[in-house]
Amino acid sequence: MSARASASIVLATAAAFSAALATPALAAAPHLAAHTTAQLTQAVARQESHTLRGLSKPGTTNATVSSTNWSGYAATGSSGAYTSVTSSWTQPSVSCGSATTYSSFWVGLDGYSNSALEQTGTEADCINGTAVYGAWWEVLPASESAYSGVTVKGGDKFTATVTYNGSTFAMTLTDSTQGWTKTTTHAGSSGFKNASAEVVAEAPEVGGSVASLANFGTVTFTGAKANGSNLDGFSPTEIVMTKSSSSAVRAQPGTISGGSFADTWKAS
Repeated sequence: MSARASASIVLATAAAFSAALATPALAAAPHLAAHTTAQLTQAVARQESHTLRGLSKPGTTNATVSSTNWSGYAATGSSGAYTSVTSSWTQPSVSCGSATTYSSFWVGLDGYSNSALEQTGTEADCINGTAVYGAWWEVLPASESAYSGVTVKGGDKFTATVTYNGSTFAMTLTDSTQGWTKTTTHAGSSGFKNASAEVVAEAPEVGGSVASLANFGTVTFTGAKANGSNLDGFSPTEIVMTKSSSSAVRAQPGTISGGSFADTWKAS
């Protein structure tokens, strides 16, 4: 074959390959962008807060209530009733479209019947088309703080615990899949009462407004305990997440039994 013929074949092949990449079926960039993931940054975390919003029946206990941002269970009692809360879960994965949405999963003391709250947990967000995973702690009224130097992935196994030792709160989060543990010790919220213990899936407040809820599918909380005993033994209040403008359900907890319950996404 002549040198001129070989050159013609190479040029034709290159042109065909370029044309193929330009077709939607083979163009890789949009597909990759839709599946990229990132880790929670402090810049994002400091915009988030986990205060209970839109409670339908303030003061109600041992029943079913609704909130515009919490879904799960809260054991309630008098001041000093609860000194520890713990639960485990598998970190949900999120598949992101163009919408920016958020979801958090955590345990905490206080928060249901007062403005105090000491908590730790994880999140799965969709920010500008990218899945963002992270781990954090929070003591109200301050915003969320991201744990530094950790990696969180969908499918990771977590255990979270908040314990009051008589003078300070220890908030501990363990990722047994990635092999790390983080503990933060804090004096707690001003005026804390330790009057409730919660295990919750949430649409956090972002920039002062309750966020759209990321489609986390179903998260199953196991080993949910307060003061070392199964949470259901305290006849906890069931909290259903609903839209603020209607009774449409955003997230629904299932029946709690033996310290376990599933919480399912219904709508953003």
